[in-house]
Amino acid sequence: MSAKPAISYQKVSKSFGSLKAVDDVSFDVADGEFVAIVGGSGSGKTTLLRLANRLIEPDSGTITVEGEDVRNVDPVALRRRIGYVFQSGGLFPHLSVADNIGITPKLLGEAAATIAGRVDELLELVRLDRASHRGRLPEALSGGQRQRVGVARALAARPRIVLMDEPFGALDPLTRDALGDDYRSLHRKLGLTTVMITHDMTEAILLADRIAVMRGGRLLAQGTAAELSSSSSDYVLELLRTPRRQVERLNVLLPVGGAA
Repeated sequence: MSAKPAISYQKVSKSFGSLKAVDDVSFDVADGEFVAIVGGSGSGKTTLLRLANRLIEPDSGTITVEGEDVRNVDPVALRRRIGYVFQSGGLFPHLSVADNIGITPKLLGEAAATIAGRVDELLELVRLDRASHRGRLPEALSGGQRQRVGVARALAARPRIVLMDEPFGALDPLTRDALGDDYRSLHRKLGLTTVMITHDMTEAILLADRIAVMRGGRLLAQGTAAELSSSSSDYVLELLRTPRRQVERLNVLLPVGGAA
């Protein structure tokens, strides 16, 4: 990881009317790091994510991406160099899988043949058969397939940073587990910087290098799961107790071992 953070928030605040969604948050994401931002509904985690690519503008404070103040970067150009994965995939329903994945390279003016090759490369990367998926519309895909296409589209312009807004939350447990593992492998393989929003502390612990906990617009704590275990915040400790309780209950309910 380089000394310069990929994303840096310095004293950032954002209000919507009387609601202070993000309240004086300072927070860095290192180059190459996988960070999960955890918190309940209304904690400000999604607002914090969207401030990074100027989908939302801050009321105060400074945000830099790869050393540049985002206020000095055209928002459209900024978004094209940062991958974004939505919870539901966020695919254009009238476009085929290939056209969804290729839309950003097309907007950047890449040649059709180059885009076609990139689409094939990405479909292979996210474990979707090229021949049977290229021409499909999103409605013909399962939830897991749509999310894989969403990840492929986010990677199409070769971004170094990927933002993920509860990307696996709507999936069934088996698909969620497999796709989370696959994305973590892609993160390592491609040398990405990833910021993922999740309400699931277990998912955060299993996937992320570091976890940031938000509540009421404030950043309560940040660190590895082990570092958070020594937090002075009752809320943070309660979040960490949830996976432990689940493991204890599972150990009671599930027999050890099984048929060979």
